[in-house]
Amino acid sequence: MAIEGAGRGLCGQCYPSAQDSPRLTAEASPLTLFRPPLDFSKQLQKADEAIRRRNYDFAVEVYQSILDIDPDQGEARGGLRQALKKRHELKGGGKSLLRSLVGAGPLAVAKGLRKAGKLDACAKALESYLASNPVDEEANLLLGEALEAQGYFRSARAVYEFITEVAPKSPEGFKRAGAMAARLKDPLAALAAYERALAIDPRDQEAIKARKDLSAERALASSAAPGVQHSREQIKDKARAQELERSQRLFRSEDELRAQLERLENRYADEKSPELMAELSEIHEKLKDFESALDWAERAHSYKRDSFELLVRVGELRAKVKKKAIAEAGKRGDETGASGLEQELFVIELEDARARSAARPQDTSLRLTLGRRLLRAGEADAALAELQKAVADARLAREAHFLLAQCFEKKQFLDLAAKEYRRSLEGLTQLDERAKEALYALGGIAEAENRPQEAREQYTRIFESDVGYRDVADKMNRLR
Repeated sequence: MAIEGAGRGLCGQCYPSAQDSPRLTAEASPLTLFRPPLDFSKQLQKADEAIRRRNYDFAVEVYQSILDIDPDQGEARGGLRQALKKRHELKGGGKSLLRSLVGAGPLAVAKGLRKAGKLDACAKALESYLASNPVDEEANLLLGEALEAQGYFRSARAVYEFITEVAPKSPEGFKRAGAMAARLKDPLAALAAYERALAIDPRDQEAIKARKDLSAERALASSAAPGVQHSREQIKDKARAQELERSQRLFRSEDELRAQLERLENRYADEKSPELMAELSEIHEKLKDFESALDWAERAHSYKRDSFELLVRVGELRAKVKKKAIAEAGKRGDETGASGLEQELFVIELEDARARSAARPQDTSLRLTLGRRLLRAGEADAALAELQKAVADARLAREAHFLLAQCFEKKQFLDLAAKEYRRSLEGLTQLDERAKEALYALGGIAEAENRPQEAREQYTRIFESDVGYRDVADKMNRLR
């Protein structure tokens, strides 16, 4: 996996590298630019499974072992942040005096190493401090800077994105995340990050300039043709860049949107491209004209049948059109009409799930969604086939087991249903709503099979944490 060298990113000014940074100075990164990519998928899956089971210590250990091998493994760096945060919350959260005292030493050491330009050691000291103070904004920011200065842009991005989560009212994390997304050639994510920063501080000149530069570069990259030299063509490119910059802004008035719509419609007279059709669709959607937005999206998709993004857009807009109709029927007091429209909406959502899963059969999250909707439609066998593929993904396993249990229960395979409900409960230390549903179902299965004592044991587990859950109190009395 080749890593970018030092220098400025897409946004022109962004955040400097170690060589030109006023904050950080160090020798060239130790990264080997042309090393073969390493596959950490199995280790990452183990860590994800450990988090699902709330075994945060093991997850932390796995993520750290990956980072020892590849410090720029962004998924592991982001996973480590989440595992430390969840472990912190499980132990009560907050920043106790004891934790502060324990962490003060490593933090002071890290700052000293940073000043000395020993950035690798600085990052390790900061990770040591963050192990006990994972949501410290300043320490996370220092860690991101140390990683960035060494050329570990993926890891730095993961840290900066974590900062946006723990400090959502601060524009700094969003700006840094945007800069790293730009370096990693992800301009859409970069633009979105800078927009979030500007939503917090609309006058932030750094974010304004970065957003403008990114929009201009996107426009030039998409519209410039090889060998374009004529000044009139360059003027056209510049105008297109300005138009794209306007279109990328997330916060626009209705008048601005209608002006943009008029400009796009004028362009459509000469340029009937699917990209322009998609832009027209987006503007109509922002104006709440979902019917027109759907029409343009379907036109664009007819030209680019292999575009998953357009496939998703068409599905979402079909659902929005139907939801709008349901809301209008409700306002008229037409309950019968609204009920019929709700059935039509469900069919639309089911077909959309089928289309997405067919387009990306390896995406287990799409399998899970399709399985859930098939189950709701009463197609238990088809749902089973989808969910049995989704259950292999550790991130989705709990929900997949629960839905598999519902499928088996619908087919009256109660022994298999009970087995899947129990699997959905593995590793839990406290009950959430899904766990209560599973326990309630296990109690119902035990009752149906004339095992009252076992049924009462399941209901008792719910009763101990939520006495008002459904009719559990009545069941407890009846099975006394």
